Amino acid sequence: MTTSATITKRHTRVEDIQALVIGTLIIALGVNLFTQAGLLTGGTAGMAFLLQYTTSLTFGEAFFLVNIPFYLLAIKFMGWEFTLKTFSAVLCVSFFSDLTPRFISLNSIEPLYAALAGGFLMGVGFLMLFRHNASLGGVNILARYISEKYDLSFGKFQMAVDCSIVTFSLFFVDIYLIAISVIGAIALNIILAVNHKPGRYIGNI
Repeated sequence: MTTSATITKRHTRVEDIQALVIGTLIIALGVNLFTQAGLLTGGTAGMAFLLQYTTSLTFGEAFFLVNIPFYLLAIKFMGWEFTLKTFSAVLCVSFFSDLTPRFISLNSIEPLYAALAGGFLMGVGFLMLFRHNASLGGVNILARYISEKYDLSFGKFQMAVDCSIVTFSLFFVDIYLIAISVIGAIALNIILAVNHKPGRYIGNI
């Protein structure tokens, strides 16, 4: 009889690299939809959006900087492999987010569409990274640790944190865009809540 131990295989390095590049490219596209509509999201990405809107930093520059303190937590709880993959993913998202506008131009976009499409795109990209033992740092590291340590829903925890951060943004962003941003955060985390549950995915992550 075939057991799960015989069919579960480690991802190869090529598969890890492919997932990292494609996942971060998808996330960068979602980031640019949010940027064009003036939306926000939660976690370190939300902090980066706020810095982008209120300083001279680009999203990529801000995102890279705000993630730096969280690598110590990743090393302590997740190990060096996870941390190095996460650092690489953050670097790729920072690079692709600033590179994407050179290849596409969105002169006008409906905020609600940007929230839904951008949220779903980022959720799919996150899922690819998680299944290859990587994340985008920050709150993702804490949420993943809590999910695996206490068998709690990653998506539900992340959704609560993200909605809190977006709500805090009321001090900086128009109330209408905040409301639309909450929809985007929910769209992103629906993907994670439905698809990222402990024990469901048998591939080595």
